[in-house]
Amino acid sequence: MRKKILSILLAGVMMFGLVGCGGNSDSGDASKEVNKSSDETKTSAPAELSGTISITGSTSVEKILNEMINEFCAIHPDVTINYTGSGSSAGIKDTIEKTNNIGASSRELKEEEQADGLKTEAFAYDGIAVVVNPKCGVSDISLEQLQGIYSGKITNWKELGGEDKEIFVVSREEASGTRSAFEELIKLEETDGLTSNAAVSQGNGPVQLAVAGNECAIGYVSFSYIDDTVKALTVEGIEPTVENVKSKTYALSRPFLFVYLEGEIGDIEKEFLKFALSEDGQKCVETHNGIRID
Repeated sequence: MRKKILSILLAGVMMFGLVGCGGNSDSGDASKEVNKSSDETKTSAPAELSGTISITGSTSVEKILNEMINEFCAIHPDVTINYTGSGSSAGIKDTIEKTNNIGASSRELKEEEQADGLKTEAFAYDGIAVVVNPKCGVSDISLEQLQGIYSGKITNWKELGGEDKEIFVVSREEASGTRSAFEELIKLEETDGLTSNAAVSQGNGPVQLAVAGNECAIGYVSFSYIDDTVKALTVEGIEPTVENVKSKTYALSRPFLFVYLEGEIGDIEKEFLKFALSEDGQKCVETHNGIRID
């Protein structure tokens, strides 16, 4: 009987020992798996971006680009993006000369601006609105008439069906992509060029203000600068709307481009370009009356 009791007790001790070893073994394996998973997470997680980007160029993209910059830097707080509105030509030149990281252009590149490795990426489209003072009696204008006004051949509103008042012509600075695109679209090169009587303004905002403050003025601005202080004319009978630009029925339209040298951009620049084309980036385009690329 005593032997029987000892046998039972011995069997119980052995079983307890087996369970104990099994539990310790499972716990060790689980610990290893947790550590392995943690290491894999650390390896696969993208490194946080940090550094500075310099963007120079078009002032037409200012509102859209500043919005994109704010959104991107909110996601990547260690990134600083400095944008200088210096005109499309200056931005393209800076890119070629490697004095910026990315250029911004509100027109297609000219043949003489092409360079080895120079790439462009459209991030929005824009229409150029012809604006007059709200008191102006003219509501529609043709490309031929615009050419006449900006070349100085048409000087009075009565020639366009308006009042007998001299037209006050407002244009943009030479480096402006808006000016370059506008002059190309109205074929100003077929004339002697811009009239010497034109007032030249630095940026879309100053053009808008000049037209708003002069009943006889005419100017041109990006769509995003159309508001109730000016009146946008129809061109060839077509209204300056997003839909009409997308359908290519509105004559005065152009792309917004990023310009960069393929071998010169790093991770930060690549991520910013990717962001600009993302849904969040395209929302920035829409917020400021730009036209999405899709």
